[in-house]
Amino acid sequence: MMQTAKRTIAGAALAALMCAAAVAAEPAWPQWRGPNRDGKSPDTGLLKTWPRGGPKLIWTATGIGSGFSTLTMQDGLMYTTGIIGRQLKITALDMDGKQKWQVTHGPGWTGSHPGSRAVPTIDGDSIYLLSGRGDLRQYNRTTGAPGWTVSLVKNFGGRTPRWGYAESVLIDGEKLICTPGGSNVMVALNKTTGKTIWKSTGFSAPAGYASAIAFEVGGIRQYANLTAKALCAFEADTGKFLWRYTRPAGRVANCPDPIFQDDRVFCASGYRVGGGLVKLDVAGKNVTATEVWDTRHMVNHHGGYVIVDGAIYGYSDSDRGWTCLDFKTGKMNWKGGGVGKGSILYADGMLYCYGEGGGNIALVKATPEKYEEAGRFKVPSGGGGPYWAHPVVCGGRMYLRHADHLYAYDVKAK
Repeated sequence: MMQTAKRTIAGAALAALMCAAAVAAEPAWPQWRGPNRDGKSPDTGLLKTWPRGGPKLIWTATGIGSGFSTLTMQDGLMYTTGIIGRQLKITALDMDGKQKWQVTHGPGWTGSHPGSRAVPTIDGDSIYLLSGRGDLRQYNRTTGAPGWTVSLVKNFGGRTPRWGYAESVLIDGEKLICTPGGSNVMVALNKTTGKTIWKSTGFSAPAGYASAIAFEVGGIRQYANLTAKALCAFEADTGKFLWRYTRPAGRVANCPDPIFQDDRVFCASGYRVGGGLVKLDVAGKNVTATEVWDTRHMVNHHGGYVIVDGAIYGYSDSDRGWTCLDFKTGKMNWKGGGVGKGSILYADGMLYCYGEGGGNIALVKATPEKYEEAGRFKVPSGGGGPYWAHPVVCGGRMYLRHADHLYAYDVKAK
């Protein structure tokens, strides 16, 4: 009897371990631009070439509403946003594209270029979403039940940008970081309660359309974002202004997120602006940003860019094509036409370049030697409007959004 009981307990323990391993193996894409907010997927074992017509389409989900939001996912659920009627909706789907729940966030952005903007940020049992009108709310990510809510306009004096707020909020430890703009350029909230931890001081600027990033240099953790006046950074503990860099900020729309590597930050924007790279140095509690180089070979509207093995890749309006810059010097390695202006993602040695005009997506080798495609295909139309949602590659699948349609493709090598 004792021996049977021991075998039963051992079997139960083994089953629990196997279950835990299965849960741990679930693909995760918890925030905007991936696990590290850098436009890079950790996936490996992916296709290096695509067959004619593209990889296999696994499923298509509809009923998510109109908009430009991409998706996030964790523990077998994925989340995206869209406007149905005039209301902004959050939709939760399972890994087969079946709707699990859908909740109304509030009035959607129905002004110029109507549609959803930000993607829900996942943290623990919660997701967090900021609407184009500046309404920020926490939800239970399993049920969609709403939690606390604040308004970037009413609570922090923010002014809604011309094309609506587009920031996907950042979670860093216990803090939620967002960018109302104005005298409170950036604020930190308690992610559990929504209560204010700090409001930034020392710098004022209207909000742009980018999302904040977190990094540490010389023992000082900081948050940086591109605003309407400058790329600026604040101390993570206090919200104190640290430094600014005006080169990437234009007069029209400042959209791409900054990216950080090796104590350096690169940032660029569109509308004939371009950008540059700054090196950060710390002396005591002060941080200085010194320009290393600037460029007009990365005039990037809102498709973003990625740093891979010492090179920066993205689309440049000034060059009318995809470009590759040397990270250290800013020298242009190559430019290529490709699928036209669009957004970019990196995974397993390859670039996924998604054209905004016709919905063509190309698989491109991530090499500074030359522009070389390894396949392309046209994504079906999901309705009207441009193909602005950034691609996601996670768990051996590529997810592409257009309007009311979300497509899942099998990109795992066989």
